[in-house]
Amino acid sequence: MKRISFLLLSQLIVATAMAQCSICTKTAAQIGQEAGKGFNAGILYLAAMPFAIIGYVAVKWWKQEKQ
Repeated sequence: MKRISFLLLSQLIVATAMAQCSICTKTAAQIGQEAGKGFNAGILYLAAMPFAIIGYVAVKWWKQEKQ
């Protein structure tokens, strides 16, 4: 249950985050507001998997150290 709650909470946080570098912000501003929102969503989508993998490894390591 804790894992499911954590996953849902992390998805809510990621969905509301703004994750754009300066180049991406400039590009998004040039293509318009609606396309910029889609561009931002794509960036968040691509960033989610590396963070999920790192989080998984960190939790496993933390549980191993705890025992």
